[in-house]
Amino acid sequence: MRIVAIIQARVGSTRLPGKVLMNILDKPVLWHVVQRTSQSKLVEEVVVATTTNEADQAIVSLCQAQGWLYFRGSEGDVLDRYYQTAKQYHADVIVRITSDCPLIDSEVIDQVIKTFIEGQPKLDYSSNTLPPRTFPRGLDTEVFSLSTLERAWREDANPATREHVTPYVYRHPEKFQLQGITNNVDYSYMRWTVDTLEDLTFVRKIFEYFGNNGFTWRDVLYVLNEHPEWLKINRHVQQKVVP
Repeated sequence: MRIVAIIQARVGSTRLPGKVLMNILDKPVLWHVVQRTSQSKLVEEVVVATTTNEADQAIVSLCQAQGWLYFRGSEGDVLDRYYQTAKQYHADVIVRITSDCPLIDSEVIDQVIKTFIEGQPKLDYSSNTLPPRTFPRGLDTEVFSLSTLERAWREDANPATREHVTPYVYRHPEKFQLQGITNNVDYSYMRWTVDTLEDLTFVRKIFEYFGNNGFTWRDVLYVLNEHPEWLKINRHVQQKVVP
């Protein structure tokens, strides 16, 4: 079973263009996402899935400079981009990560993968984003089989949901075996993702506190318990709704 993490990344963004290349501790946001995803014990390969848009040559150049695996595909049809990337890199199981989550955590990734692998009956999809959501936004991890991805790719005819890759899967529990992962404490009110400058300011504070990438999401919770005022930086930011 070949487990491949695919990180979708593009320069274009409606609220914060170029955010994935903005720096945290002198490294791009995308660099931190790749590094922290690579700390997973269960992921065998990490691939950046970017687009054929000329603007995303900057992402390709970063991948080449860092020696990262990458794939270029459709900008709007992200479901197709994932499917083509998964086929290109012979993935049996796909871990979906987005490039605006520099605090993504390998412990959480492995927890979702383990749930997927050990699920009885056999699972098609596992995630820590299914209701009730209990993890901070920014630790979002989805795991699904190639056959699940292929079925969604084949059957989902809605461009709006194809842009978000997995809605067809988790909105059809009659077709797919789903399993959510929850934390025993609800931290879903926390925003650890980067959609706005306020989000970036918040995440930079976290990284500057530690000075490196060697911390876990539980370490972040400890720091926020010491500095609850930091949560006010981006508390007002609204999460975009998936159509």
